[in-house]
Amino acid sequence: MSIDDSDIAFAVDLFSGLGGLTKRKMFGGMCLYRDGTVFALLSSTGRIYLKTKDPAALYGQETEQFHTMPYWALPEDALDDPETAVGYARAALSLL
Repeated sequence: MSIDDSDIAFAVDLFSGLGGLTKRKMFGGMCLYRDGTVFALLSSTGRIYLKTKDPAALYGQETEQFHTMPYWALPEDALDDPETAVGYARAALSLL
């Protein structure tokens, strides 16, 4: 299964406030980069995960982990609020 173009467009639009975004499809999903640094993963199911080793510090709680990789699900409320999503992304980038 692989992601469709509407999922890709949604994720890119959600984080567009960061600027400097690039994307790369891989393994049925996609990675999002800001200025060459990967910060998010879009799974083949369309779920968005941010890269962090400390999800509690990022989100204030633990969320679903993407397999055993250091990617944790973006909270549902951020999916409807680009400002919140960008805030989480900035925080994730600062923790890398």
